[in-house]
Amino acid sequence: MKRWLRQRVDAAYERLLSREISGAPTHVAVIQDGNRRYARKRGGDAHEGHRAGAETTERVLEWCQDIGVEELTLYAFSTENFERPPEEREALFDLLEEKLREFADADRVHDNEVRIRALGDVDRLPERVRDAVAYAEERTQGYDRFVLNIALAYGGRAELLEAVRGVAEGVAAGDLDPDEIDVEDIEDRLYDRPVRDVDLIIRTGGDERTSNFLPWHANGNEAAVFFCAPYWPEFSKADFLRGIRTYEHRQESWRRTRARRALALLGAVSEPELAEARSIVDRFRDSLPSAEQPDASELEAGDSSSRIAD
Repeated sequence: MKRWLRQRVDAAYERLLSREISGAPTHVAVIQDGNRRYARKRGGDAHEGHRAGAETTERVLEWCQDIGVEELTLYAFSTENFERPPEEREALFDLLEEKLREFADADRVHDNEVRIRALGDVDRLPERVRDAVAYAEERTQGYDRFVLNIALAYGGRAELLEAVRGVAEGVAAGDLDPDEIDVEDIEDRLYDRPVRDVDLIIRTGGDERTSNFLPWHANGNEAAVFFCAPYWPEFSKADFLRGIRTYEHRQESWRRTRARRALALLGAVSEPELAEARSIVDRFRDSLPSAEQPDASELEAGDSSSRIAD
């Protein structure tokens, strides 16, 4: 297909997807896979792939802001990446330093009040990258309209392990009662600053796994996951919108399930539970197919069944 025709088809598909989307997830997390494979396919080296991927990152940031996403987390450098060849690591560190400083000074970042934060064991990174992280965080620390998290020297298991160690230390010091440990105690030890639960994980490059990424905030929130074949530098707006559509379908399915369960329980619950079940049906009844939506008599039947059971 000729390039101009492909562009017109892609643009039409983007418009179609845009019309199908009615909302947006609050927090999107992206595993940017395939930079090196993209470079090899084109006869280049890994550095060229990472640089091309950085351009995609800038576009995705704009797309998120366009549809109303409030937080974006990018898996930029994992703990496993330290095992890559030294020359590849150093080139990637150079690129991270360059882009962090570039983002921190970009007009679009300040115009849109984007706050840049690093997640992970940043102390393991070279000094020049740590300085760039500090510069970007300091330059944007007063913003809160949009949050851009850069996961650097990041590993989900290591993150949870450190949180558990922190809780154990708190118990040993007498600052925490083991019987009163709750979700907030764990989250307080995961990051210095709060991170929203992840609603959608996107992974490019064809692999269908989440690679130990944000296990507490994604798995714990049962985040939707969108896997796609394009390498990260090839990731398009249409791919992005397909990911958002996956999230919406997941939300619609969740709402239907809640409504069906509550409707099924109406005739079997006791009086204290009946009000909650009816409330759930009222909230989510529009998510059910028309043929499954209860009418007033069915809801009243739930009242009668409950009274008879009592």
